[in-house]
Amino acid sequence: MSVDGWNTVLVLGGIRSGKSEFAESLVADAPVVRYLATAPEGDPEDTEWATRLAAHRARRPGSWTTEETAAEPRRLADVLASAEPNETLLVDDLGGWVTVLLDPDHQPADDVATIAELGEAIRTCSARVVLVSPEVGLSLVPTTPLGRAFTDALGAANRTVADACDAVALVVAGQPVWLKPVATTTVPAAPVTANVPSAPVRTTVPSATATAPVVASLGDTEPTPEVQLPDVLTHTPPAAPNQEPGNPWAAPTMALPMVSTGLVIQPGMELPMPDEYAGPQAVDRLATLDVPGAGLGVLDRVVGFAATTQGTSTPQAWGSVRVLLLHGDHAGGASAGTVAGESARRAAQARAGQGALARLAAESGASLQVVDTPAAAPMEDQPALSLEQVESALRYGWRLAEQAADAGVQLLVLGACGAGTEAAAAAVLAATAGAEPPAVLGRVITESGEIDDAAWMIRCAAVRDALHRTRRSSRGAKDILAELGGGDVAVATGVLLGATARRVPVLLDGPVGVAAGMVSRDLAGQARHWCLLADHGGHPAVRLAADVLGLTPLFDLRLDLGEGANALVALPLLRSVLALAAALPVHPSLGGDGEPDQAADEPESTEPGYPDSGYTDREYAEPGYADPEFAEPEPAGPGPASTGADEQPASGWRAG
Repeated sequence: MSVDGWNTVLVLGGIRSGKSEFAESLVADAPVVRYLATAPEGDPEDTEWATRLAAHRARRPGSWTTEETAAEPRRLADVLASAEPNETLLVDDLGGWVTVLLDPDHQPADDVATIAELGEAIRTCSARVVLVSPEVGLSLVPTTPLGRAFTDALGAANRTVADACDAVALVVAGQPVWLKPVATTTVPAAPVTANVPSAPVRTTVPSATATAPVVASLGDTEPTPEVQLPDVLTHTPPAAPNQEPGNPWAAPTMALPMVSTGLVIQPGMELPMPDEYAGPQAVDRLATLDVPGAGLGVLDRVVGFAATTQGTSTPQAWGSVRVLLLHGDHAGGASAGTVAGESARRAAQARAGQGALARLAAESGASLQVVDTPAAAPMEDQPALSLEQVESALRYGWRLAEQAADAGVQLLVLGACGAGTEAAAAAVLAATAGAEPPAVLGRVITESGEIDDAAWMIRCAAVRDALHRTRRSSRGAKDILAELGGGDVAVATGVLLGATARRVPVLLDGPVGVAAGMVSRDLAGQARHWCLLADHGGHPAVRLAADVLGLTPLFDLRLDLGEGANALVALPLLRSVLALAAALPVHPSLGGDGEPDQAADEPESTEPGYPDSGYTDREYAEPGYADPEFAEPEPAGPGPASTGADEQPASGWRAG
């Protein structure tokens, strides 16, 4: 059984019945599909056959990959047996496979044994599989020995595969009829109704087996189906509580693949891109404004970024901002030179509305959420996290972004505090960008302001040893997070992906955020286009990652107030630039009337950090978005009433 809600399906049909199109529709929602083509190329002079193959290829989306198995029929069973649980395979078709199986070039061959191997591979396959096959049992018995051998072998293959599959559909004149339907599913009700676009929606189920509608949610209750449906469960997030009609901020943009335990986060995800036309239009508009000088200088990039992420040439200043402070320590040499318990003190200070970050958040009217992530093991000796913890951390980070979008947040500020975060980020950069650890590790500064070269060398050695230990390991995104990144980088990666899915821009600050940006490229390359970097802080890792990701820092202030705090220093200036660009009229010489734009006069949120949406602190504190693997949020600590940040509770975390 596949982890993402699918099992195995056989689609039968006659020639030109529409069986292939129907099979393709069953996997249309999968981010990536491996298309297994079984038919041989045929005679080069047979233009009609070549046209058929070309039509099949033209229908496949660009995200699909195609593999040819015509050279060796037994390879099909091997591919199915070795498929990963998060993969989707489409085999088209078994008729071509049987043709190759009976080809004299493959004789003598035991076609019965080969068909049995295929059936066993389907039974044990952990991926989602759709197989297409022609149904020849309704035609006349062929008059030639070769024709009879083909129909006999194909009939045996269809019976074997149908017995191994969980569902079988027959397509007649483009209309699917389910010969072997899967029992329907009853799951607990949840706030979000799942879209089930594939064939079983049209199946007529006897009233005795009818059940409640299938729903899926990223909230407090995740579906636990008793029997899986042969569908892709999809999630359409609810609109933000304060979202006005036509407001593109944080709007649901896509259907996301779900699993019985939550969201599927896998390489090659197709997430939305910003509006590529709105940015240039907004920058061009700046040249027409009634300003006495040359304009905004390099800060026109802020206007262009806001325009692309808001989908308008007159972007508004971000009204609701949330700061996510990720707290998680790294054991071993990565934390050399740090004071024990210092990161926990900083996190507690932020929860209480004290310290630089909380004060700056209060001045900016931004809400502050402290997120505890699992501690990472010494990366030089063992993986920092298990793969199960990585999956949980990615989903948890995605939910944090979903939670912010549903609350009407228009900008996320991503920061981190933890022992060893710089070394972990350096290890991720070394694994993803080929950097040398000494080149991306900043100097270690003690509490007294002195440079600790001995601690710096220990950190370099830890990163070097970790890279040597994993030199033969996969460099996939999740493997890097497990081996080197740790909990804070994994949660940050999930935040970037979730924010991208909900069209919420992210202001990065520090090594953890840019390291997450590097990892997110393999999962969804669109994520980096929703990120803005205010200042590199003089950190070599941030400068390198920014160059690789194509993020040009807006300032060169070299602030070192802690991750998140550096960005909040720049936030008022960024807001002022956007407000000015939206309010100024067109210059009279260019036809302007000297009046400000109407859109600039619209009132913003009446409450700092929380738009007027009826969203209460109590609702925020309820663990509605908590994964079963995470603990309930901790209660907010006491803090000054004037900060605006001390009322924000901390998100609890319990490693899976």
